Amino acid sequence: MPPTDATNGQLPRSAFRVPRSPDALLKVEGLAKRYGRGCDRCYELTGPEHGTNECPNCGTLVACAEIGFALAPGQTLGIVGESGSGKSTVLACLYGDTAPAAGRAYLRSFEDGRRDIFDIAPGERRTLRNFQMGIVYQHPHKGLNLRISAGGNVAERLMATEWRRVADIRERAGSLLGRMEVPPSRMDDLPAFFSGGMQQRVQIAKALANGPSLLLLDELTTGLDVSVQAGVLDLIREIQAASGIAMIIVSHDLGVIRLLAERTIVMKDGRIAEAGLTDQILEDPQHPYTQLLVSSANV
Repeated sequence: MPPTDATNGQLPRSAFRVPRSPDALLKVEGLAKRYGRGCDRCYELTGPEHGTNECPNCGTLVACAEIGFALAPGQTLGIVGESGSGKSTVLACLYGDTAPAAGRAYLRSFEDGRRDIFDIAPGERRTLRNFQMGIVYQHPHKGLNLRISAGGNVAERLMATEWRRVADIRERAGSLLGRMEVPPSRMDDLPAFFSGGMQQRVQIAKALANGPSLLLLDELTTGLDVSVQAGVLDLIREIQAASGIAMIIVSHDLGVIRLLAERTIVMKDGRIAEAGLTDQILEDPQHPYTQLLVSSANV
């Protein structure tokens, strides 16, 4: 058992050093999440072969099941599928917004990947999120406090990672927001009065503030105008090139996945229908569902 702070169960920062190993940064095995009372036939009676993720026996929704993958340092993984396929649930489980029903996940920057991050105490999970993960939600109100300034949102993240000097925090927040093309004159404005694209940029700045090893992006461009989408996607590509951060990008838009992801998982009815190199999946899809997605998207 690793040493913990007796007052809050949090691991010391030394537990989060990034090891110099060629192994995968993130490994996920057998991830499953259900909503409902559940029964012993939920997994057997759901999935792509049944055309549903709702158990006909008990009515439980199997949001995802049998999910497994590995992510290398600096790699970008895309997860694609129609609404309700379970792709956002995978991110929610990884980030700790919801608890999985089954499965294991190992993050190399957390105790050298020796402990299952699904099976840690709440205090440890908060520290893990604060120091090693960042997330950008589809709806900015989930990732931002709309009642404090744009700079204050970034400052919240910095203070959670033990930044204490006000001048340093403000300088760092201003620098991050500037990289996201948020004008310095808007730093002290409330995000509630920003456009959707500007709110997403503030979310990205906040997610990157702690220098995470893993960035989770959930439907990043949904609801944005096409011109705004292009700017946000260009920004993510710049971050990929400059930082080498590992990313998981959830999207229903195959164009976004083609642009950003090296490898792709296709999900249907809570299961993985197909997985592989993005170019291979988009150029030569094997699963009928993937073929339908590609042909309808015309990518």
